[in-house]
Parts: sequence; structure tokens; C-alpha cells
Amino acid sequence: MSAKPKPPTELPAPDDLRGVLAFNVRLLRVGKGWSQETLALECGLDRTYVSAVERSRWNVSLSNVEALARTLGVQPWILLKPPEEGAV
Repeated sequence: MSAKPKPPTELPAPDDLRGVLAFNVRLLRVGKGWSQETLALECGLDRTYVSAVERSRWNVSLSNVEALARTLGVQPWILLKPPEEGAV
């Protein structure tokens, strides 16, 4: 059995778009109680890709932002909106 997913612990810089995306994807994924593998399966992406997105390692195409947002149940722009203080 895998460990329970944990939310991010630090807010990203508002001007770090990859960091903002990573934060929001992880926060929403953990809120659903999903593993990276579950999210990847649900949106048709590879688990290693989801991991890289959550670690701010890759630039993400708009179609993948759309797929992640659809799967997480939010509008795509929500994934790119910097979190407000107190979101952690």
C-alpha cells in the first residue's frame, strides 16, 4: 500500500508559472486522494510525466494543461493562477 498523498508545503513564487502549475496540480490531486499514477491514468498521460510536472521539470503543452484541468474538474486557467497566502 502506498503512502497517503501529501499536499505541497511551500507556495511557489507568483511569477514562476511552472511552479504555480506544479503546486496547483499537486494540491488538487491530493485533494481528490489520488496518486500520481491515478491522475496519469485518468487523463491519459504517463506517471513519470505527471511527476515531472509536479516537480516543475518540464514545460507543459496547452493540450496537457487542458487534459489535467478536465480530469481535476477545474478550468485550465485555475491551474495557472498563483495561489493566495494561506493556501498551504
